[in-house]
Amino acid sequence: MTLGAFLIAIGFNLFLIPHQLLSGGISGISMMIGYITGGNIGWLFFILNLPVLIWGWYVVGHRFIMWSVYTVITSTLFLQLIPVVKIADDIVLGAVFGGIIIGFGSGLAMRYGGSSGGFDIIASIVTRKRDFPVGMIIFILNGAVIAVLVLFTKNWDSALYSLLSIFSAGKVVDLIHVRHIKLTAFIITTKTEELLAKLLTHPRGITIIKTRGAFSSAERDMLMTVRTKYELAELSKTVTTIDPHAFINIVETVGVIGDFSKPKD
Repeated sequence: MTLGAFLIAIGFNLFLIPHQLLSGGISGISMMIGYITGGNIGWLFFILNLPVLIWGWYVVGHRFIMWSVYTVITSTLFLQLIPVVKIADDIVLGAVFGGIIIGFGSGLAMRYGGSSGGFDIIASIVTRKRDFPVGMIIFILNGAVIAVLVLFTKNWDSALYSLLSIFSAGKVVDLIHVRHIKLTAFIITTKTEELLAKLLTHPRGITIIKTRGAFSSAERDMLMTVRTKYELAELSKTVTTIDPHAFINIVETVGVIGDFSKPKD
């Protein structure tokens, strides 16, 4: 998480901000406000992320949000410590390599169960209510930010270069952490009730399957649940904390037909 936050700050202060380009998400909004008002982009990044993090605390898993809070705070501190210096004179190089570095940092945060805040959290919240592709949601939100930039600056070049940066970051994130992929977890456990008490607070449904070991003939419960990649780290942590001896088999799910969320009473 710390390395991810450091890379995000490097991408901002050494590649994008010197050319007055935008990143995606709330960081892009922070940059735009900073360019227009002359405000401190690092503190704007922190302030604008606060309401999203608070919203996520009540809707998304606490572990995911706590790591996201850590990444946002650490990124803010690094943004204050790293000077704004133009490393690449060519704006195209600044956009591409800035995007790659930011994407790598964001991907690291997401891979280990958190996020860099902003639109990633909003997308995670939306996909809990509706089965929309996360990448499409983030693309639409980022497109709106770029549209506002064009509206204020009337500068299409900056907008297009910013899109290049966002595209580069998105591709790198997808290499490290595939954003919208569903996984089916098969959990064989002897602590069914304890796990259900915790897991059923989540909006995803769970099916209990009775199993019998071929070698030991011991009967066990197998819990089957479908989750998104965003939710895997939280699920694994919950299961291993309650039942360290649980056997978890995670497979990629090609598609889901029917209601992806837990049926409402």
